[in-house]
Amino acid sequence: MTSRREKLEAMLADDPNDQTLRYMLAMELEKESDHGRSLDLLQRLMDDESPYVPAFLMAGQQLARLQRTDEAANVYRSGIQQAQQQGDDHAAGEMGQFLAELG
Repeated sequence: MTSRREKLEAMLADDPNDQTLRYMLAMELEKESDHGRSLDLLQRLMDDESPYVPAFLMAGQQLARLQRTDEAANVYRSGIQQAQQQGDDHAAGEMGQFLAELG
């Protein structure tokens, strides 16, 4: 039986630039505790020409769970800036709350 990760990887082989598929794969890898690959995919989404705002939120949360709070804070700050630039006030506010919770 093909796993969800394998299905996502197969779909990405056909369309490697699909941000939603890349994001979904990163979330699946996190569920499998493959944090290195998950964070790498999220970083690439954040580095895209048009950064994928949800990647900042999920990378920040994952880094915080891994006790990498300085990195999480930096990701949230970048994500807030990017969300504001893209007019996504909801995401900016959400990341602001998570940033405040980091202390």
